[in-house]
Amino acid sequence: MRTLIILLIASLAFSACSKLDIEKDVPQVIKDKIKTFSESSTICSDGKVDEYSFQSQTVYVFDPGINCGADMTSEVVNSDGETLGYLGGLAGNTTINGEDFGNAEYGRTVWKN
Repeated sequence: MRTLIILLIASLAFSACSKLDIEKDVPQVIKDKIKTFSESSTICSDGKVDEYSFQSQTVYVFDPGINCGADMTSEVVNSDGETLGYLGGLAGNTTINGEDFGNAEYGRTVWKN
């Protein structure tokens, strides 16, 4: 009986830790990418994924955060999971597909660490 209780508690703890709080209506390919991103050793405590409208499409910015590295890049992907480019980094890039990402319209945060 004691072993059963320990197994039950362990399985509940594991399932609570493995569940990601991702906003609804996010494409499955992006959910899968968020799962991989959340398990990355380079993601900081303030890592997040934001949704934008950019160049007539919905894009997602995978921001690792700045609490563990100010010169990291944020990957920009479309709703098919294809990488469009990277923002930030040592060079401070702000251009995706030849356009300043400052023209993007913020939608929402779909996941945060």
